[in-house]
Amino acid sequence: QVQLDESGGGLVQAGGSLRLSCAASGHTSRIATMGWFRQAPGKEREFVAEIRWSGLNTLYADSVKGRFTISRDNARNAVYLQMNSLKPEDTAVYYCTCGSGPDYWGQGTQVTVSS
Repeated sequence: QVQLDESGGGLVQAGGSLRLSCAASGHTSRIATMGWFRQAPGKEREFVAEIRWSGLNTLYADSVKGRFTISRDNARNAVYLQMNSLKPEDTAVYYCTCGSGPDYWGQGTQVTVSS
């Protein structure tokens, strides 16, 4: 089992920045991929970004490309999402994930962008 603990959400004005953090614990030696999904009110959950633990390859949704950056710290078993130039449509609950399924999900952290 892997436990994921997110932090860093909050309220920010459009154009602002936030940095989300996610710490993994448990059977972390099996983690190959970590990422972020989000779910806005009334919408389906959607992919945001992912990073491969070994190859540092990253992948982004088109809607966040160029504004969000995913990174990781292997020593801390942590993954981060730096979000810049935030827009009201980025408002959502953001979930940290790991595994290719993804197999594990965090509890989510709320990000609200005001116009």
